[in-house]
Amino acid sequence: MSVQSFLSTRRREAVLDLYNILLAAFLFTTPWLFAYANEVVRWDMWIVGAAIMAVALLAIFAYAAWEEWVNTMLGIWLIVSPWLLGFAHTRAMHFSIGIGLAVILMALIELMLGYNPPRENLPQPGSYSDTAI
Repeated sequence: MSVQSFLSTRRREAVLDLYNILLAAFLFTTPWLFAYANEVVRWDMWIVGAAIMAVALLAIFAYAAWEEWVNTMLGIWLIVSPWLLGFAHTRAMHFSIGIGLAVILMALIELMLGYNPPRENLPQPGSYSDTAI
């Protein structure tokens, strides 16, 4: 089954969850890719990466708004964790903050699209009715 055929049977917004899965996979592999020496940083990246991936997978198969709120909280954790866990001013901090911001952005976009679905019956831009003024 291709990704496109899979997504055709899902909500249109599920592509944002796929992006979250890719970000989570990158976050999960950063301790190996960039050889983090700090054990706390490695565990933080592994646990949060796995949690984001699990929540995004769950959102693809059984969407609920709380899943996006959980991803938002995980993104906020990624932003504040460098200072709370003591790895501020390191390369890991930059990845943590960047991925945290991206996860928050996608979760909030998905929430916005869920609460404000597109209207199907509106006229398309540039199309006019048969009646002239």
